[in-house]
Amino acid sequence: MSIAAHLTRAAAFAIGAASLSACAGSYTGPVEVTRFVAERPAALGEMLGQGTITLDFPEEMQNQTARNAFAAAIADELSALGYTVVLDGSAAAAQLATVRTSRNPLASEGSRGPVSVGVGGSTGSYGSGVGLGIGINLGGGQNGPTVLTDLAVRISLVGGETLWEGRAQQPVSLRSPYADVDASARTLAAALFKDFPGGNGETVSIDVDQLQE
Repeated sequence: MSIAAHLTRAAAFAIGAASLSACAGSYTGPVEVTRFVAERPAALGEMLGQGTITLDFPEEMQNQTARNAFAAAIADELSALGYTVVLDGSAAAAQLATVRTSRNPLASEGSRGPVSVGVGGSTGSYGSGVGLGIGINLGGGQNGPTVLTDLAVRISLVGGETLWEGRAQQPVSLRSPYADVDASARTLAAALFKDFPGGNGETVSIDVDQLQE
């Protein structure tokens, strides 16, 4: 991707994010990201961020609009990292990005109580018991979060080793502009691949404003 293309992409994201953040009377939480990097020889790790890669959605998505939005957002991020993204099946790819995403309602513990997120467990195969959303108390009320959107991506060699995997999730209210599927996809993908590949097993919280930097 050319420098001009990078600048155009960054400017578009910044303008969109600025307009989204101006929306009042809604809740937009930070994006919480956990990533794992394969503890393999250096030669294997050097494959990250280069070569050809394709996307795979192993779980059927009824919402084609959401699938397209996440595919486009992830492809943009992978291209920015240095990958050549193959989406049309015209050529074989050396790496595979397996994508899973979901959106689930958050159950309130009473009309005035906080909202609890129960997304425990681990992301992937590198850290049992290490995950996102364990014991998080997000606060409730009318302006509190009502849905949690989750994005998980695993990068592996086609038919071989897993190189990297990560998971990002963001709680928002339905009135938040980040509840829009396109905005949600761009935000989660940008957070997931920020400072790629990240530290093995680390969990970071990223405010949406940081994604404009």
